[in-house]
Amino acid sequence: MTGTVPIQRTWTIHGTVTVFDEPVGLGEVQAADGSGYPFHCTAIADGSRNIDVGQKVTFRLVPSRIGRTEAVDLTSR
Repeated sequence: MTGTVPIQRTWTIHGTVTVFDEPVGLGEVQAADGSGYPFHCTAIADGSRNIDVGQKVTFRLVPSRIGRTEAVDLTSR
């Protein structure tokens, strides 16, 4: 597999949306341990492409195409 990093296991992480730029569709979620992870609006699990700053969420981490870790499957809790 060239250009991809396989994920061995995924865990559900709890966090809070700290930034979301609706026109651009980019945001950041902060995990309970203080780590921040970027996400794209298409990573919002309900398909709405919109989420409020301060929203408590669960999410998973995956490697992005540009080599960093990003949040996916954001679900409000």
